[in-house]
Amino acid sequence: MPPTQVRLATPSDRDELADMRTSLWPESAVEEQESELDAYFREDRTSALPSAILVAEDSGGLSGFLEVSLRSHADGCDVTRPVGYVEGWFVREAVRHSGVGRALMGAAEAWARGHGCREMASDALIDNELSQQAHQGLGFAEVDRCVHYRKDLGTG
Repeated sequence: MPPTQVRLATPSDRDELADMRTSLWPESAVEEQESELDAYFREDRTSALPSAILVAEDSGGLSGFLEVSLRSHADGCDVTRPVGYVEGWFVREAVRHSGVGRALMGAAEAWARGHGCREMASDALIDNELSQQAHQGLGFAEVDRCVHYRKDLGTG
């Protein structure tokens, strides 16, 4: 397998990123992902806390991505310091178990350290055992399990 390079995403990555994001978050259409990426890559974007999209690239194109941000707090983390947070992490099935996910996470951890973080946090859906195993394999410790609810209050 050709070597994988991890780098910050650029606007030229938009279409491949939109495709991978749609695979990770299938409830969103590719057009919605493209729109979100267009907003991300706009030079005038503002955000309360920094974020980055890291991509893994080899000779065949992009093989994965990891979206990382700073959060003011995360479950199980020191509440007095910001924390690096994995917002989304995806590796194409053909290259899973080859170190691409580990390389992406290593780059995200370096990014978070560069922003003064001492901890990294993430989440996974309760039925996504593959993601849970990947996190645990990279040293993450489970701190909580939660089921989220919502109720539509209607218009009246």
